[in-house]
Amino acid sequence: MDVRALCIRLLMTIMILLGVQGQKVDAVSLRVVPNRLQFFEYESVTFYCEGVDYCEVVQKFKGKIKSCNRTNVKTPTGSSCKMKTLYTDDSGEYWYDTEGGIRSNIINICVTNGPVILESPAVPVLIEETVTLSCRNKTISSNFTADFYKDGGHIHRSSTGNMTIHRVSKSNEGLYKCNISGAGESPESWLNITDSQNVNSTTNPDSHKEAGPSSSAATPWITATILFIFLLIVTMGLYHFSKEASRVNAGRATCAAVRKNRKKKVPNYNNSHLKAFIL
Repeated sequence: MDVRALCIRLLMTIMILLGVQGQKVDAVSLRVVPNRLQFFEYESVTFYCEGVDYCEVVQKFKGKIKSCNRTNVKTPTGSSCKMKTLYTDDSGEYWYDTEGGIRSNIINICVTNGPVILESPAVPVLIEETVTLSCRNKTISSNFTADFYKDGGHIHRSSTGNMTIHRVSKSNEGLYKCNISGAGESPESWLNITDSQNVNSTTNPDSHKEAGPSSSAATPWITATILFIFLLIVTMGLYHFSKEASRVNAGRATCAAVRKNRKKKVPNYNNSHLKAFIL
């Protein structure tokens, strides 16, 4: 095979491997149903692990969720597991890790035994999209007025219990809570706004400090560098081998030509020819 053709094939293989690796990284994400961060005690939640065959969810303080061993179900895009009964000590950060060491996004769930929760998305909201925050009373489902707060300041009053933000931007990111007069106040939850389709990020700003830099994004480039160096070594080796082989073959051809000339017989002149030459 020609050295140039081999190099092209190896380069194409590297590009394919990088593309597959990038797709696998993007496919890793955690989401919950219902899609909210706050839950009343004794409610249930289902975790969906995208890109893996077995959903093994981890809680920051408790470790692996045991109920996932009994409720694991395969889905078209991965797998899921369910926590049938939530308690206040189930509050905290949740994620899962792939066999390759890639960590999913972190979802920070809050379980309360109070009368009011704020329903806000568990996954980041895309910039320019519309998001609705709902203030929910554990005992009363309608006919109440709710006040909404962002970063401690009052921002909206609603007679429906809902607050809709149109065309969200990064300025809408922050800590939100709500209050129902005569019932109580919800815990605070972080509303995460992103400008990327990849929601593989945390839903709590403090989580970035603890999680540290991820090596998953760098892995494809490390692989590419190693493959490139290998390709370079192979190419140089093949080039020198080809050059040396050509030189040896040329030498053999020269030697063969010399031997052939040496084996040529001297013309055998008979006596008649000699006599004619003498005369």
